[in-house]
Amino acid sequence: MDELDSRLIAVLKLNARAALSDLAAELGVTRSTVRTRLDRLMASGEIAGFTVLTRSDVRPDAVRGLMMLDIAGRAAERAMKRLTTIPQVRAVHSTNGTWDLIAEIGAQTLEEFDQVLFAIRRLEGVTRSETSLLLSTRR
Repeated sequence: MDELDSRLIAVLKLNARAALSDLAAELGVTRSTVRTRLDRLMASGEIAGFTVLTRSDVRPDAVRGLMMLDIAGRAAERAMKRLTTIPQVRAVHSTNGTWDLIAEIGAQTLEEFDQVLFAIRRLEGVTRSETSLLLSTRR
């Protein structure tokens, strides 16, 4: 792979449905050059395939999860109010059963996600928590 191949792949990652003529114009080469390069990249396995991204695939939150919270005594209302002030907390749900609250969390990185979890665990009234990362969503 050379620089042109890398640039071609970068453009295709933005729009895998781009027409050969559009790719050629973007890269400053001929359509036949793009076709030859594309065929070679596919034959070598460098390009393994093309796919479709849906709206949920390109959410701004790269890391999403649910944090179940056990709240001591009657602090649930205060905890809910505090949770809603944290920008990465997308929603807070009250629930029955083992957990008092469930927080939906979205972050750009695992490090940011971890920082949010740490901050939530430090909130007054939070006695126990369990977090699950959301790996995929189907409708």
